Amino acid sequence: MKKNPYKYIFGPVPSRRFGRSLGIDLIPYKTCSLDCIFCQLGRTTDKTVVRKEYVPIEAVLAEIKDWLQADGDADYITLSGSGEPTLHTQFGEVLKFLQDCPIPSALLTNGTMLHLPEVRAAASYADVVKVSLSAWDQQSFWWVNRPCPELTFDRFIEGQKDFRTLYKGELWLEIFLMLGINSMPKDIEKIAAFAKTIQPDRIQLNTVVRPPAEDFAVALSKDRLKALSRLFDPPAEITAEFSTDHAKDILTTEDAIFSMLQRRPCTIEDIDQAFGLHINETSKYLGKLMRTHHVQSHYINTSVYYSAVVKQDTQNVGLPT
Repeated sequence: MKKNPYKYIFGPVPSRRFGRSLGIDLIPYKTCSLDCIFCQLGRTTDKTVVRKEYVPIEAVLAEIKDWLQADGDADYITLSGSGEPTLHTQFGEVLKFLQDCPIPSALLTNGTMLHLPEVRAAASYADVVKVSLSAWDQQSFWWVNRPCPELTFDRFIEGQKDFRTLYKGELWLEIFLMLGINSMPKDIEKIAAFAKTIQPDRIQLNTVVRPPAEDFAVALSKDRLKALSRLFDPPAEITAEFSTDHAKDILTTEDAIFSMLQRRPCTIEDIDQAFGLHINETSKYLGKLMRTHHVQSHYINTSVYYSAVVKQDTQNVGLPT
C-alpha cells in the first residue's frame, strides 16, 4: 500500500454519499466554527469564525494538478477534512480551478459562514454543496452544535436560504440525528419545516456511525431513521452504505486495517501512522468496518481504541468478499 505523498490532499476514500472521493484539506486539524457533539474527529480545539489563508493555496493547487496527471481517478473531489473549509479565504479559488476538471467537485460545509456574501459567491463554484442542519432553535443549536458565540441560529438559517437563491448547482442538506437529543417527532417536524425553507435538492438523514466527540451522542436505528424520513417533504433519504464492489484499492485498505486490528487494539492515530493515512480517511474506513460489525470501539482512560470483533467461525480470516 502506497503512502500518501501529498500534504493537503488525501484518498480517494470511501464515501457513503460520494463514492470514491478525493479529499482536499484546507484547514488545520479541528479548526471549526462549531464543536458538534457528534463529530467523528473529536472535540474542536480551535473554535473560530476567523477567515484567513490557513494553508498556501498555490501549494494545494500544485498537488491537485500533480494528482490529476498521475492518477485522476475518483467519483468526486471534495473540500473536506480536518475542519470547516469555508474558513479558508481562498477556498473558492480551488473550486474555480476544479470547474475545468472532468471530476465533479463537492463542498462539504456546516453552512455557518454562508451568511457572508463572499462565502456564498465562492461556494457557488462547486458542483455539489452539502450543508448541515441538526437543530430547530437557538437552544438546540447551542446544545447539539455548540457554535462560536458570534453565530446565531437565525443567521445560520438565513445564510443557507440566501445561498439557495444564488446557487444553481446541487444543494444537499444533511440532517444528523441522535437518540434522545434531536429525534423526537415534534422536534423533527420543526427541523423539516426549516429544511423546506432552504429548498435543498436532496435531504439526507444521518446518525452516529463512528465514535463521536461525546459519548452521550447515540445512534438511531435504521428503522427509526426510515420512520422519521417520512416527516420531511419530500421524504428524506437514509445515507447509503458505500459499496466496494468495484474499488479494489479501498477493499485492500479495509482488509489491511482489519488484519491489524485482529492482532492488537489500536487508536485512530496508530492506524494513521501505520498506513500513512489522513485522519479523515481512517475514520471513514473504521466507520465502514464498525457498521458491518467487523470492528468495535472502547475507551481506555481518555483514548478510543478499536479492535476486531472476534467470531468463532471467522477467526484469523480477512473481510468477506
